[in-house]
Amino acid sequence: MANTLKVKQIRSVAGRPEKHKVIVQGLGLRRMQQVRELQDTPSIRGMIRKVQHLVQIVE
Repeated sequence: MANTLKVKQIRSVAGRPEKHKVIVQGLGLRRMQQVRELQDTPSIRGMIRKVQHLVQIVE
């Protein structure tokens, strides 16, 4: 499990640009405080970087 990241949605996508909504949905997050465990790949890291104000990496 060393190659995984836990990502948590900490802010709502309401009122955000459509691009941000699509990225959060692409990460598999649907509601606030939801946590998903994802593969640690450059594409996932890039998605997280684009919406870093909406999500958090959980230790």
